Amino acid sequence: MELRVETVTQKRLDYDQGVLEEKIRNRSAKLGVIGLGYVGLPLAIAMAEKGFRVTGIDIDGAKVESFNAGISYVLDVPNESLCSMVVSGVMRATQSFAAVESLDTISICVPTPLRKTKDPDLSYIKAAVEAVHNHLRPGKLIVLESTTYPGTTREIVLPILERTGLKAGRDFFLAYSPERVDPGNKSFTSSNIPKVVGGVTARCTELATLLYQQFVERIVAVSSPETAEMVKLLENTFRSVNIALANEMARMCGKLHINVWEVIEAAKTKPFGFMPFYPGPGLGGHCLPVDSYYLTWKARMNGFEPRLIELAAVINNQMPGFMVDRIADALNKRKKSLNGSRILALGIAYKSDVNDTRESAALEVVRLLMEGGANVSYSDPYVAKVDIDGKILASAGLTPRLLQSMDCVVILTDHSVFDYAMIAADSPLVLDCRHSLKDFSGPNILSF
Repeated sequence: MELRVETVTQKRLDYDQGVLEEKIRNRSAKLGVIGLGYVGLPLAIAMAEKGFRVTGIDIDGAKVESFNAGISYVLDVPNESLCSMVVSGVMRATQSFAAVESLDTISICVPTPLRKTKDPDLSYIKAAVEAVHNHLRPGKLIVLESTTYPGTTREIVLPILERTGLKAGRDFFLAYSPERVDPGNKSFTSSNIPKVVGGVTARCTELATLLYQQFVERIVAVSSPETAEMVKLLENTFRSVNIALANEMARMCGKLHINVWEVIEAAKTKPFGFMPFYPGPGLGGHCLPVDSYYLTWKARMNGFEPRLIELAAVINNQMPGFMVDRIADALNKRKKSLNGSRILALGIAYKSDVNDTRESAALEVVRLLMEGGANVSYSDPYVAKVDIDGKILASAGLTPRLLQSMDCVVILTDHSVFDYAMIAADSPLVLDCRHSLKDFSGPNILSF
């Protein structure tokens, strides 16, 4: 009798798995995205464009309201794309996690910041997973996309979901698939960036792969969620370490009176064995300044000292201070002190042509300049205002008159809409941290 009950139960579970697979294939599955930021919103759009009905969930009421009004707050998502999906009824957003009950798949795209101690802060992931747990039913697929350390999916997410009594790989399905978006990149989007997928069981991997195959051109299935989690950290740590090398080379070339930009341009003509990376005022964004700390924390917890990775973080974190020293030195040579000088920061976003200021090195440069007594203003067409240690600064319109009124102009973010000819011509002194004025020359233009 006991054997028969187990057999009947197994047949029911096999049938449930088949139902989910068929719903994904015929695109009748209802998809959900938790976290409607720079990752979640483009993902939701990619899903809806392929015929799925998508529900976005976010605790930020302003985002939900903007989403449902068809007004995009992410530069990579045009208002027209979002509005058409909302008006047609294939997309909606809500603050209520009760919506999870009616969904077949849930992609979790919430932030994973650092604590002040530089340790991982998984509070957003845990809160999202707890909310899913409260509404979990058999037959659902949950995919974590937030960048995190290896082991998070199996060690943190899985136990919370299995507290329901349901079993992953049998009653519900769990996988990890790291987000790989590059804000501002027009060539690579959520649809054509290859998607890495690793499930806690083979069946979980199969179903997650099937889901993403519906709206992503290429899927790369790996053996486990730990592998998929490590893939993302390797990608961004690779960039962090190489940017640190570029930053150190820039400072070294400065000491040797060599143009580092010319060195890099010449080196990248080698058709093999070299990939160009470029110096700047420091790392920024939601990944690069954070991800290496997730990796080094996990390594130390397992008795390994990742010295190269930690040193790269130290070098990159020194760059805002180095830039401020460079500005102070340039002013000093013109018989001016940093204290009391009028300085204009061009660009406050963490990279060109985005409105994202998370972990922006430009913010740290401005903060240090203000700390040194400078009278700082900024101009950024994508960021209307910023809060620097409680002081609100508003973006100024970039004009010849504004440039001419400054003691120093510093290019921190190389937005393509800036008029660099005007900047070169009308700035009494300009420090170019991004090689934006490569086509201009003059005694007023300084680089590294």
